[in-house]
Amino acid sequence: MNEDQGSSRALSRLRPWVLPKLDREGIGYQTLLLGGFALAASALLVVGNLLTKGPIAQREAEDLRASLEQVIPDSLHDNDLLANPLLLPRWTAGAGSAMSSAAVAAAKSTAGADAGPTARPAARRQGADAITVYRALDGLDVTAVAFETLGQGYAGPIRVLLGIRADGRILGARVLSHSETPGLGDKIEISRDDWITAFNGLSLRDPPPERWAVKKDGGVFDQFSGATITPRAVVAAIKSGLETFAAERDALTASAVIRVETSQ
Repeated sequence: MNEDQGSSRALSRLRPWVLPKLDREGIGYQTLLLGGFALAASALLVVGNLLTKGPIAQREAEDLRASLEQVIPDSLHDNDLLANPLLLPRWTAGAGSAMSSAAVAAAKSTAGADAGPTARPAARRQGADAITVYRALDGLDVTAVAFETLGQGYAGPIRVLLGIRADGRILGARVLSHSETPGLGDKIEISRDDWITAFNGLSLRDPPPERWAVKKDGGVFDQFSGATITPRAVVAAIKSGLETFAAERDALTASAVIRVETSQ
């Protein structure tokens, strides 16, 4: 038997084992093919994420800066509003929630001594995401702060950026995102209507806490025809933001401290 005959015989012995694995109609081949496609798709997603992560973050920072400029005028600060933000635990409503006496006193001081329970911010929610607070500085003095406050609208959460002067008065409010009905609830957007500007210059004492509601609920703020839930949610979100500011006012408006590291 020559070498060619030996090779043919060896191949014929291996064929039952090798060829089925290469059969394109076989389950093994299909599984390998799908696995290869999945691996390639995953690799493309990872590469795409790495390539777009930086530009997306930069665009988000630019959008946030533009929104901050709408609620805190340039004349009130000489710093970068995005630099060195503070982190503040969120507050959550709940009957019987405990709150420190200092927080109660701070809220009442801003809202009025006889404002009652409506002046009290809700208790801290342990473990919740913190609120990012952006401070406007004139030198080392805090002239204003801005942070996000949330309301529950008809179709989902409404994110509101609230700018507050150091004396507790609202500088401006802008809706960052929402899912409300176009043509009805979207009037909370400054690009659709000037309704949101009605909060400028107001505080927890002006109007009184019990009047922080839409007119349908006995308050002073206009509601939309056919969409009361949406403006009600925004009013509640802004009032909640004022209550949070009142409770944390001393910490939020304390003069900034510049830390200098010295080598030994």
